[in-house]
Amino acid sequence: MPFSLPAGGRLAALALTLTVALGSAPAAADPAPPFGPQAPQNPATAANGTATMHGDSASSGTTPHPGPGTSAVKYSRTALASACPTVVVGSDGYVITLCTSIFGQTPTVHLLDPATGADLASLALPKGSLFGGVYAYLDNADRLVVVDGNNNLVRVGHHRTDSGWTLRTERSTPLGDAVPAGDNIVGLTPDWQGRVWFATSGGVIGTVDTGTGTVRAISTGEGVQNSISTVPGRTAVATDHALYLLSAGPDGTPVVDWRAPYDRGPARKPGQLSWGTGTTPSFFGPGSGTEYVTIVDNAAPHGNLLVYRANGGPDPICRIPVLTQYARSGTEDAVIASGRSVFVTNTYGYPYPALPEGAPASQPSSANFDGGLSRIDVNAEGTGCSVVWNSPVKSAALPRLSLADGKIYTISVTGPTGSAGLNTFAQYHHSVIDPATGAQLTSSYLGIGLVYNPLQMRGTATPDGTLYQGTETGVVRISKR
Repeated sequence: MPFSLPAGGRLAALALTLTVALGSAPAAADPAPPFGPQAPQNPATAANGTATMHGDSASSGTTPHPGPGTSAVKYSRTALASACPTVVVGSDGYVITLCTSIFGQTPTVHLLDPATGADLASLALPKGSLFGGVYAYLDNADRLVVVDGNNNLVRVGHHRTDSGWTLRTERSTPLGDAVPAGDNIVGLTPDWQGRVWFATSGGVIGTVDTGTGTVRAISTGEGVQNSISTVPGRTAVATDHALYLLSAGPDGTPVVDWRAPYDRGPARKPGQLSWGTGTTPSFFGPGSGTEYVTIVDNAAPHGNLLVYRANGGPDPICRIPVLTQYARSGTEDAVIASGRSVFVTNTYGYPYPALPEGAPASQPSSANFDGGLSRIDVNAEGTGCSVVWNSPVKSAALPRLSLADGKIYTISVTGPTGSAGLNTFAQYHHSVIDPATGAQLTSSYLGIGLVYNPLQMRGTATPDGTLYQGTETGVVRISKR
């Protein structure tokens, strides 16, 4: 049975009094720019907001759907004995999630009942790297597109049969020698011509024509640990040294339009999975939703938000320290980027249960997880950026901005947040944040310990306002009571 709690339940946090960057009294944005538009709908994916971990192929972190809102909510948990980072929703309303099992670390696709969240069917895929294949997307035929452990690009469809639902691989395209032995695919996204772009942890960037099986690739010689993003005519890839903006040549071979090196810092920070940026590049802008592209670097003691003109060059229009309310900060989370605004989450000190193979030791070896969230706006002229507000909300998930109801949704955490605390006595809450001020509008208690730990993964809202949040052990379904 789902549990039901009033908004602001027994461990709810009070609305917060926040400070702006200089520590002055809180004030509404002056004036608050409208959020959106979303980037154009990618014709090769499912609908914006439900097609990828980050919502759309631009990785905006936004959704056109409302969330559960600030009134009373109910929730239920689907136990899958797996961490579930990617949750997408088909045009038929069925929820598809890509998970990694706790025992065996096998990538597994699950189909969930939209009415209850129950697990209807599952399909295990050949195992590869622990962090390979985390990023997948839903195509325009409601098939999950992912690369398996044998470096085949597969499309997994779901179908109802006389005996119930089933998942099956409908197409498989081998990537062949484009992925060197020992390397693995990290990022995956289609472009407007139907090619599928990919990036490997070893720095290979390529395209696949799944109609002909043709694969074209180049090597950067730099590692990639985050997803990649596409808008019409452009693909963005962040390596552990630089941001690349690329296009496809006549035969599909990736062409580097520009490369922008960034400050990767002296070492990997605690709370990050690699030495370099922790962010997937995000396209955004107030006109087409594609004017700018942004990442956060790994500078010490605070990362910098870097914003570039997508049709410009490697010189950023702004480089501004973020999350400076703390002595040290950094982020492993993709940002929310919409209109002229970017929202950055602090993950410094967040203890992950596992790291990618070969990840260097962090400096320092550990740190307190303080959380926090900042909003930065690009000015109207597109020539610079400024901090609008800093919030102390301790987000344990990647937040998502609803363009339908104008609220940010996340899972916040209270209590002990060290490595042991997050999985034992920490309390997790469905939290709603005002993007205009950073104030926490409401917080509803969900549960305690590892079964509710969202591992800095992003929730997905369905058209009816239900929020599905992947956790360390399954998926939580949150809806209005």
